[in-house]
Amino acid sequence: MRNKLKAYRFPIILLFSIIVGSIIGLIFGEKAGVIKPLGDLFINLLFMIVVPLVFFTIASAVANMDSMRRLGKIMGSMITIFVVTGIIASVFMLIATVMFPTGSGADIPLETPEEMEEVTFADQLVQTFTVPDFIDLFSRSNMLALIIFSVLVGVATGLIGKPGKTFANFLASGSEVFMKIIQLVMYYAPIGLGAYFAALIGEFGTALIGDYAKAIIVYYPVSILYFFIGFTLYAFIAGGKKGVSRFWKNILSPAATSLGTGSSIATLPVNLQAAKKIGVPKDIRETVLPLGATIHMDGSCLSAMLKIAFVFGVFNKDFSGIDTFLTAIGICLLSGIVMSGIPGGGFIGEMMIVTLYGLPIQALPIISAIGVVVDPPATMVNATGDTVSSMLVTRHLDGPDWMEQADASNAS
Repeated sequence: MRNKLKAYRFPIILLFSIIVGSIIGLIFGEKAGVIKPLGDLFINLLFMIVVPLVFFTIASAVANMDSMRRLGKIMGSMITIFVVTGIIASVFMLIATVMFPTGSGADIPLETPEEMEEVTFADQLVQTFTVPDFIDLFSRSNMLALIIFSVLVGVATGLIGKPGKTFANFLASGSEVFMKIIQLVMYYAPIGLGAYFAALIGEFGTALIGDYAKAIIVYYPVSILYFFIGFTLYAFIAGGKKGVSRFWKNILSPAATSLGTGSSIATLPVNLQAAKKIGVPKDIRETVLPLGATIHMDGSCLSAMLKIAFVFGVFNKDFSGIDTFLTAIGICLLSGIVMSGIPGGGFIGEMMIVTLYGLPIQALPIISAIGVVVDPPATMVNATGDTVSSMLVTRHLDGPDWMEQADASNAS
């Protein structure tokens, strides 16, 4: 019990600070706005470091990908399955948020420019993924372009081999430095978020609290349904009834571990053991599961879609239309796959939601609070999703009788 509390100590502190801040806001009303600068300080610190953090962590990860050179077929199959399951998770939550809208009570006004230039879809794509000048990469408004540039730098560094080793070491060192910086900034998070919520609730009252309750009520049942229905379907595709039986027979231990530790990485040893008992071959489970622990996050896709729908409702924006939905799914994939391996990646994913939709920076702490509350079931879905994905990869590479092959191999 003590270990579980220790694992969730920081989220509990954050949640407590948000609750205390909300109570202060309810008691003092608009007068609580006097401490809002303490919250603005936290937000500005995050936005100040996000550009170098994203560059160094992504470029370093790509440049040092020596461990990922094994078995091109496994990698190709794995990435495809990670993307497909991430899209399914995002659509699953999208349907839920359309059926049960969240964040529809506070109606915080959203300031928009008086004159907006009409941009074609093609031009919008170009502006989203590229910038006309290198210096524009230093703006948080061009987050996707920065990610693409970081990946290109990492790929180029890895391709040139020995001459790139020094630069790869520089990238790795920079990554470590900015990981430590965000760790230091997060020590201030309880004060910053508490102050911000005091001012926010003081201004907009109980309507916002009711919206959070609705968001939590939507997330927990949807994530649990995805866990049981989605993973059962994936296990059936991977191995039929036998696959379903073996998956549920062995997955409860990883599920309980992920809930207790709050970490996909900490669940990895238990996950590897479960995959072995299911019959996933050694080369597949030892490739898919470690990578899945950092770049495959169905639970994060679920929560990212909830955050998007929530913040649209809070700021009175219309959450409808194919382009809005496709953009939301794309951001969910980036949050669940690209960003998940980065320390503080949750905040970076939330920043992407804010910047890509042109929301004010005040939206960041509003959606960050959701991430704190939904973390336990999200982690469980993230971790156990890796195991069933390894089953799907095995089915794709070794055929429908892969479990029989594993049984025969174990018997000999």
